[in-house]
Amino acid sequence: MSVDPSAAEPTMTKAAWYQSTSAYAQPSLGKSLWQLVNTFVPYLLLWGLMIFTVQRDYPYWMTLLLALPSGGLLIRIFILFHDCCHGSFFASHRANTILGYVTGVLTFTPFENWRLAHNRHHATAGDLDRRGVGDIWTMTTDEYLAAPLRQRFAYRVYRNPFILFGPGAALLFLVMHRFPTRGAGPRERRGVLRTNLALLAVAVLAICTIGWKTYLLVQLPIIVIGGGLGVWLFYVQHQFENAYWVRHESWDPLTVALEGSSYFKLPKIFQWLTGNIGLHHIHHVRPNIPNYNLQQCQNEVPAFQIVKAMTFVASLRSLQLSLFDEKLGRPVSFRSLAALYVGK
Repeated sequence: MSVDPSAAEPTMTKAAWYQSTSAYAQPSLGKSLWQLVNTFVPYLLLWGLMIFTVQRDYPYWMTLLLALPSGGLLIRIFILFHDCCHGSFFASHRANTILGYVTGVLTFTPFENWRLAHNRHHATAGDLDRRGVGDIWTMTTDEYLAAPLRQRFAYRVYRNPFILFGPGAALLFLVMHRFPTRGAGPRERRGVLRTNLALLAVAVLAICTIGWKTYLLVQLPIIVIGGGLGVWLFYVQHQFENAYWVRHESWDPLTVALEGSSYFKLPKIFQWLTGNIGLHHIHHVRPNIPNYNLQQCQNEVPAFQIVKAMTFVASLRSLQLSLFDEKLGRPVSFRSLAALYVGK
């Protein structure tokens, strides 16, 4: 998000920002355990209610209504998974790994493989020369205009919100996560295999107990809703008006955090469901701050308050910004191409 150029804080070094946030990067066992309770208990209860409505032949719309809060809680589970990937949820590396695998199975996401891709995302966010791993496919206007027709068509389909947050998100969690990321090592490949085997075991257990039809009617809407909302949330964290993107020689990690990561201000209930991840500018300054400490950090570190918050309405406007124009230094829409590049 944009930063007030008259403020003194942007001149702070990365080390100074890092030191100013050090107190918030300490995990709290009590807070972590309470998050497990207030997340998993309602999620499992909703699962039980959904099974009940299906097996008692209640109208399926009742099951789908229950899938909405279940999908929201699945996003919250993914945030716990995300914290484990950064080693921030527990002080113990082993505890983070165990919970990471468990939440990875619940979210259909292999822990160690996703951790590798996500760490690359943190190392390359906003860098036009290092795109392609752990991010949303983004082309510059020049790249798009020079691309063959089939690639332009594929890109337009991919960036269509009805595809990206619908079938695209479902494909990501149900199919693409079943395979290792490009460049994955033996540990990540083994992790993908373990997660796939665990998902197979869960499916077999479900078929033997509640039946395959009930399992699919409950699991599929939850993963589609949770996955779609989760991809949308990830999208608006880095795809918005005036988002920071530069070539590698000009790339600066602190500027990426403050100007290339959004401060997405949500109503309290949605902030709770999304585990404060809307405070993404703080997360990119210091990724190992647990989700439950992000709001306190925002409130108590004046330097973060120079970052302007993005509203829900502004997040919707960002959906049309599908290309990055290097000449203008900002994202633009497909519709703007005709006006910007007449005759090209």
